[in-house]
Amino acid sequence: MDKEVIEVPVMSAKVRSLGLPCSTAVRANGFVFISATPPVDMVTGEMVRGDIEVQTDASLKALKHCLEAAGTSLDKVVMVRIYAVNSGFYNVINRVYAKYFATNPPARSFVPVASWPMEFDIEIECVAVA
Repeated sequence: MDKEVIEVPVMSAKVRSLGLPCSTAVRANGFVFISATPPVDMVTGEMVRGDIEVQTDASLKALKHCLEAAGTSLDKVVMVRIYAVNSGFYNVINRVYAKYFATNPPARSFVPVASWPMEFDIEIECVAVA
């Protein structure tokens, strides 16, 4: 199995600038794997500040951007994993999430994290058909 690391405009540079040992998007065996994506503005590369609704929307926009850079789309997503710093955010996250996956939503996990060294409250990762 070969893998291809995808260069995602704005996001890949952000990951490198932070010195993180990961790739933003990887294509392998007919799938695209998107690393956990925080609320990054895909124009400026800066973290989006705001409440969990604003951050969730920004994370999903960034996820969509990563998928499109890899040649796929939200409608081809088969699995999503959401990491959030507070399980109390669940209903708000679902409300925003439902706008992006209104029909035939993918399989999904919601993972509350007990400790978070980041300056944001959510990250979202996924797997999509290439």
